[in-house]
Amino acid sequence: MQRRALALSLATVLAAGLLPWQAQAQDGANWPSKPVHMLVGAAPGGGTDVMARAVADRLAPLLKQPVLVENRPGVSNTLAADVTAKSTDGHTMVMGVVTAHAIAPHLLKLGYDNNKDLVPVAFVGSVPNVLVVGNSVPAQSVAELVALAKKNPGQINFASSGTGSTQHIAAEMFKDAAGIQITHVPYKGSAAALVDLVSGQVQMSFDTMPSVIGQIKAGKLRALAVTSPQRNPQLPQVPTMAEAGLPAVEISAWYGIYMPASTPKAVVQKVHDEVNKVIAMPETKTRLDAVGAELRPMSQAEFAAFHMAEYQRFGDIIRKNNIRLDQ
Repeated sequence: MQRRALALSLATVLAAGLLPWQAQAQDGANWPSKPVHMLVGAAPGGGTDVMARAVADRLAPLLKQPVLVENRPGVSNTLAADVTAKSTDGHTMVMGVVTAHAIAPHLLKLGYDNNKDLVPVAFVGSVPNVLVVGNSVPAQSVAELVALAKKNPGQINFASSGTGSTQHIAAEMFKDAAGIQITHVPYKGSAAALVDLVSGQVQMSFDTMPSVIGQIKAGKLRALAVTSPQRNPQLPQVPTMAEAGLPAVEISAWYGIYMPASTPKAVVQKVHDEVNKVIAMPETKTRLDAVGAELRPMSQAEFAAFHMAEYQRFGDIIRKNNIRLDQ
């Protein structure tokens, strides 16, 4: 009789779709009850990692629990998203990036549904990609780089943090717009790519601003253009791709917090509110201004709509440019 009663009670909980932590977190008041894990789909030192740590450091005191940043690089930034989508502990989130949520789903067979198994919680901001070349490259402008590539078809190598990354997509757009042949060299993260770029093993990259701003200011890399619609305050002397004559090459890396779709609405709202407080802090703005980030608060509904719009936009770009994982 007792076993039957226990089975009925468990069935009632399961029928309601509630795990124990979910039942306790419906109003959000008791969440989090333990450390929160913020996963990052890239290696330490890259743009996603920079954004995650800037948010996590300020978020922890607001949540009154540690926010532990964990790097899970691989599979075009989707490994961390996959782990988050399948998480059931109620205390896991991912610092999402355009690569994982708007690009990779069009290129990879994922083990989760990008648009159903994760919920967009809080938009953080965006940074432009920057066309940079090593000091051994003689080109001083986009026009000179295009001329050099046309003179030496296929001999200029461009680095990316991985196939399907914004660096890769931007370079493919550049190839298409400029009518040139350059060779893709994918790496496992921006940090490794930049080592070879600075040393001259590869010649160019469309890396994100947080990853390259230090090397640009140190004179180790030369910036030729940014891929945003406007010039970036951190590099005011660097033209946009549109100013350089290639307006079709417009792309930025954006970042935001995602959680499993099973997360109670009250918890989603709480995380959204606290992250927005973090990005409004002068300390956060100062820290991320230094890497060229544009912080932009959105409502949770606005972020969800933005997510779908970007997913569709990049799907169109990928199909138009015939971008595949075998490139």
